[in-house]
Amino acid sequence: MMETPICDYVKNYTDSDALRLHMPGHKGKNLLGMEMLDITEIDGADVLYAPSGIIRQSEENAAALFGTVRTIYSAEGSSLSIRAMLYLVSLYGRKTGRKPLIAAARNAHKAFMTGAALMDMDVHWLYPAESGNLLSCILDPEMLDAELAAMPEKPIAVYVTSPDYLGNTVDIAALASVCHRHGVLLLADNAHGAYLHFLPGDSRHPIALGADMCCDSAHKTLPVLTGGGYLHIAHRAPAMFAEQADRAMSLFASTSPSYLILQSLDRANRYLTEEYRERLAAFLPTVRGWKEELRRMGFELTGTEETKITIAPKSYGYTGTELAEILQKHNIHCEFADPDYLVLMTAPETGETGIRRAAEVFTGIPRRTPNIETPPPIPRGKKVVSIREAVFAPSRTVAVEESIGHILAAPSVNCPPAVPIVVSGEVIGEEAIQCFRYYGTAFCDVMDV
Repeated sequence: MMETPICDYVKNYTDSDALRLHMPGHKGKNLLGMEMLDITEIDGADVLYAPSGIIRQSEENAAALFGTVRTIYSAEGSSLSIRAMLYLVSLYGRKTGRKPLIAAARNAHKAFMTGAALMDMDVHWLYPAESGNLLSCILDPEMLDAELAAMPEKPIAVYVTSPDYLGNTVDIAALASVCHRHGVLLLADNAHGAYLHFLPGDSRHPIALGADMCCDSAHKTLPVLTGGGYLHIAHRAPAMFAEQADRAMSLFASTSPSYLILQSLDRANRYLTEEYRERLAAFLPTVRGWKEELRRMGFELTGTEETKITIAPKSYGYTGTELAEILQKHNIHCEFADPDYLVLMTAPETGETGIRRAAEVFTGIPRRTPNIETPPPIPRGKKVVSIREAVFAPSRTVAVEESIGHILAAPSVNCPPAVPIVVSGEVIGEEAIQCFRYYGTAFCDVMDV
């Protein structure tokens, strides 16, 4: 049985009836019901980003589970791990005498943009062969090979998001092979794919497929509290990544990590070892069966991710937003909806009962005349200044109708999906205005120059 050192420590501390003359202010007295388990980095509880005791032991358990040289816990989701990855890549670039240049698929999360701003990294954007949509950027390995070969200066790393918000995945193994052949690292935002390591058969996790580093939001697909995440470093990665990982995380992290989240990550190690694989394998046929049922009804599905159900409902006569509103009336809440898609995230904890409950609602949705409205093309950005210069410049908020010709300052995007239409430092053109209108963005921040 895998040990749970963080959980064991906190339970023993709670059972000891200690007088808590330390933070937090609730002193272990219940208001919500879990305060007795909520402690801080007292003596014996270890320090998250300088671990030498129970946290280090727990992280080593996670590393063994995922097959990494280091797995570092995040109590602040993948956003923290993304910034840490960029910092480590920046350090590596300095060490090897390379400019802070990274090539990234255009559907990168907002956290990537803010990380690039903080590190003053230059980004070479990678686009798919077809325009696609805002949330997906399926990179072809041959195109990446040609793009890297044509670049006058090689980037330090290529950065991809897989799975993306719509459940699309890229060929990590092929992309990793291309990158390594060019002497370039591969980083993956795997926020939506922690469970991929535990699917039946060989692991489909980015680390197993050749990525040098990746982040997982454990809380998105595993039974972990919101905010729980991992930074994974592969055995093949430069040694300095593992050596400097804690420093990288601590540079951007709170000095007051949640021990509720840490206990959740710690307890998940045992669960993932003992029963999760079997529960996931048993649940997958239920999800596949519902997907087939939806297709038979006439719904169009997209994406290749196993546990995510992404419906493109316009051919059925609805927008994703309209379907979300129907579900809400039945007290069923989706992960994401916009004019073109409805995203439903399932897990073994959803169970067959949960799937049946949702399926019954869909059987009662009448088919309507197809909605033929198509999204506007995603603009290819025209860089005017660096991301850092734009983010740190004085700015003002304007209506999007008045923003044409201005330079975007802070990204104008909500989470989900947190994928910017225009990147900081790019000029706002007519195509961007059309996208802002389509996706419901009314205002944006522009450089005040």
